[in-house]
Amino acid sequence: MAVEEEGLRVFQSVKIKIGEAKNLPTYPGPNKMRDCYCTVNLDQEEVFRTKIVEKSLCPFYGEDFYCEIPRSFRHLSFYIFDRDVFRRDSIIGKVAIWKEDLQKYHNRDTWFQLQHVDADSEVQGKVHLELRLSEVITDTGVICHKLATRVLECQGLPIVNGQCDPYATVTLTGPCRSDVKKTKVKKKTNNPQFDEVFYFEITRPCSYNKKSHFEIEDADEVDKMEIRIDLWNASNLKFGDEFLGELRLPLKFLRQSSSYEAWYFLQPRDNGNKSLKPDDLGSLRLNVVYTEDHVFPSDYYSPLRDLLLKSADVEPVSASAAHVLGEVCKEKQEAAIPLVRLFLHYGKIVPFISAIANAEVRRTQDPNTIFRGNSLTSKCIDETMKLAGMHYLQVTLKPIIDEICQVHKPCEIDPVKLKDAENLETNRENLRQYVDRIFTVITKSGVSCPTVMCDIFFSLRESAAKRFQGDPDVRYTAVSSFIFLRFFAPAILSPNLFHLTPHHPDPQTSRTLTLISKTIQTLGSLSKSKSASFKESYMASFYDNFNEQKYADAVKNFLELISSSGRRDHKSIEQPILLKEGFMIKRAQGRKRFGMKNFKKRWFRLTNHEFTYQKSKGDHPLCSIPIENILAVEKLEEESFKMKNMFQVIQPERALYIQANNCVEAKDWIDILTKVSQCNKKRLTVYHPSAYLNGHWLCCKATADNTPGCTPCTGGLPANIQLDIDGDRETERIYSLFNLYMSKLEKMEEACGSKSVYDGPEQEEYSTFVIDDPQETYKTLKQIVASVKTLEQEHAQYKRDKFKKTKYGSQEHPIGDKSFQSYIRQQSEISAHSI
Repeated sequence: MAVEEEGLRVFQSVKIKIGEAKNLPTYPGPNKMRDCYCTVNLDQEEVFRTKIVEKSLCPFYGEDFYCEIPRSFRHLSFYIFDRDVFRRDSIIGKVAIWKEDLQKYHNRDTWFQLQHVDADSEVQGKVHLELRLSEVITDTGVICHKLATRVLECQGLPIVNGQCDPYATVTLTGPCRSDVKKTKVKKKTNNPQFDEVFYFEITRPCSYNKKSHFEIEDADEVDKMEIRIDLWNASNLKFGDEFLGELRLPLKFLRQSSSYEAWYFLQPRDNGNKSLKPDDLGSLRLNVVYTEDHVFPSDYYSPLRDLLLKSADVEPVSASAAHVLGEVCKEKQEAAIPLVRLFLHYGKIVPFISAIANAEVRRTQDPNTIFRGNSLTSKCIDETMKLAGMHYLQVTLKPIIDEICQVHKPCEIDPVKLKDAENLETNRENLRQYVDRIFTVITKSGVSCPTVMCDIFFSLRESAAKRFQGDPDVRYTAVSSFIFLRFFAPAILSPNLFHLTPHHPDPQTSRTLTLISKTIQTLGSLSKSKSASFKESYMASFYDNFNEQKYADAVKNFLELISSSGRRDHKSIEQPILLKEGFMIKRAQGRKRFGMKNFKKRWFRLTNHEFTYQKSKGDHPLCSIPIENILAVEKLEEESFKMKNMFQVIQPERALYIQANNCVEAKDWIDILTKVSQCNKKRLTVYHPSAYLNGHWLCCKATADNTPGCTPCTGGLPANIQLDIDGDRETERIYSLFNLYMSKLEKMEEACGSKSVYDGPEQEEYSTFVIDDPQETYKTLKQIVASVKTLEQEHAQYKRDKFKKTKYGSQEHPIGDKSFQSYIRQQSEISAHSI
C-alpha cells in the first residue's frame, strides 16, 4: 500500500531476522527459567509474534519476518514476554528503534540492550493544539493578559485493555501556581474530536501602554510558566485512569507571536531515571532491513526499463544492463531479486534466464559443477522458483510438513543423540516413512509444476546437453540441481522461509526436517556414489537401505516431465489452491443493531475458488462466498464500529465486515482478496467506506441499503494471484542499486578501456568483472550511467520541492517528529550547497 505524494508513491517495507536473546533476568521461582516469546510492533501495534521458547534464559528464535508497512510509524519495537499460564503474560523488556535510526543498523546483526517498560513510557499518538495570548482592557484603563488554549483533536491514541475513552487535562504551571482544566470524555475512539477552549489568566493587571502592544509585567515570571496537556483513558477500574501521553510547552515562545497552532507528538511522562542498569534485562540480537521506495510515474523509468528488458537480446549477454547489475552488486542475490520480479512482470523471465544460463554453461568446464556456484544465473532461478513456485510447494509439501510439526514422531538416527526412551530401529523406520512419502509426493507432482519453471528447466536441459554431449545424465543433473537441491530441500529444511509454517520449527522437528532434507537432496542428485556424499556414517548406512535404481528412475521420469517443451499445467489450474487462512473477527451479516455480541472470532480460509469462515480450523464452513461473488474488497472506516483494522468484502446482497488483528494483516487480506477477485467482470467501481447502520449509510447518509456507493473503489491490482509485482517499483530499486554502486560502474568503464587498448590478459584490479566484449559493454555502461543520473536529478528536484512545501507542525509532520527534524537538517545542507 503506497502513500501518494503528488504523483510519487512511497512504499515502506521491513525485513527482520530475530536471532536470540541472552542473559534474561531469572524467574523469581525455584527453577529460575522462563518461557519467552518476542513480538514485533509498529509503535505499540503488534504485527508478528515468534514461537515460545521454553525453559531458557537465552532463548534462540531464528525467525524471519517481512511486511509492507501500510501506515506511518515512529519506531519499530521488539518486546520480550514471559508466558504465564495463570495470569497475563509479563513483559521482560523491549528494544525500540526510532524510524530515523533504522539505517544505522541496516542489514547487520546487532545486539540491543533490553530497556525497562512501564505504562508511562508506552506513548503514541498526536494532538492538535492552538494557543492564543490576548489582552483584556478593564473599565479603569488597565490591562491583563489571558491565554486561550484550544484542544482541537487527537489521532492514533493507544487502545488500553481493549478500549479507549480519552479526555485531556490542560494545566498552566508556574512559580507558586497550578491551574487545571479538563475536557469532556469521548467514548470509544482513539481519534477524539474535542474542540474545547480553556482560558488562563497570565499576569496581574498593569497600566496600558499604547506604544507597546504586548508589554507584559513580570516577563521573567511568564518565561517560567508552561502549559501541559495530559491525555488519559477514562477507566472503570479502581486503579484509576490510564496515562496516554503528555505535551509540555513553555510560554516564552509566545513572545514572538501572540498565537500559535500546530500538531505535536505526545511524549512519555518524565518520572526520572530508573534504578535498573542497562544490562539488567539482557539483550536481543536483531538484523533489520528497512526500505523506502520513492516511485515516480511509469514514464520516468522508460529509458532504464527498456535498457534492462532488452538484455536477453544483447550479444553477448554479459554486455547487457541486467548482467552488468549482477557484476557490480556486492551480492548476486541483491541484483537477482528486482531483476527477476521485473522480468516476470513483463513476461520476459524465460528468455533472460536462458541467455545468462547459456553463457554460464559455455564457461563451465566440468559437467559435475554445472550451476553449482552462487552465480547470477543460479540466484535468478532460485528467486523465480520462490516466486512462481510458492503455491506449488503448498500443494505438494504443506500437508505432510504440517503433520510432521504436529505429531512429533522421533526420527533421530544418530546413536550419539538418541534419548534414553528411544529405539534406533523405530526411529529409522519413522524417518524412512516420512522420506518415502515426501519423495513420492514430489515425483508425482510434475503436472502441477508451474509453466514458467518448466520452460526454464527445458532451456537448462537443452543448453547442458548441447555443451556436454558425452554425458547422458547432464540433462537431468542440470535440472535436479535446482528443483531438488535449491527448491524442495531448502523448503523442507526451513519451511517457515517458504511460508509452509508460520514459525521456525521446534528443535526436535527441525532435526527431523534436516534428516529428511538431506536424504531427499541425495535421492534427487543422481550422483554416481550417493552414500559417499554423506559425511556422517549413520546417514550413509541409513541411505544404503534404499533401492537406488528404483528412486533414480522415479527422479528421471519426474525431471523429464517438468523439463519437457510445451508442457502446460492445465490440470493444476482447476484444483483449489490455499492462499491464506487465519483467525479474524467478523460481524454477523444482516444484523441491524450494534452490539459486541454481533462480533465473533472465526477461522477464515481463502482459496482460488472460495472465501469461507468456520468456527475453528478444520470445522465445516459456516459461510462460503464464491470468488465470483466478491464485487470489491475495501477498508472500512474506523468510526463505523469504533474498531481499528476493519475491512469489507462486498457481495451482491450485502457486505461482510471483518476485523484483522493488526494493520499489516488487514493489508495482506485486502490485497490477496482483491487480487483473487480481480477477474470478476461485475466488480464495483464505487463503494461505501462506512457501514449501513440504523437505517442509513454513515458515510453519505443515504437511507436505502441498495444505494450505489459514494466513493470510487481503489485501483485494481494484477489479476495473477501468484505474482503481485509493481514493475515501476522494481525499476526504482534497480536504479537505487546502480546509484549505490556508481563507483563500480565507473571502474568497469575503466576495465573496458583497458581491455580494448591492451587486448591482453585482464589486469588484476579489473579481474572481478566478466567482460566478453569491451566495446559493447562500454556502450551499455554509458547508457546506464546516463539513465541513472537523470533519475537522480529527478529525485533531488522532488526533495527540494517537498522541502519548500512541507510545514513543520502540520498533521503530516508534527512537532517532535525526529525523522522530520533530521530531514530538515539534510535538506537545509543540500539547499546551502546548491546555492
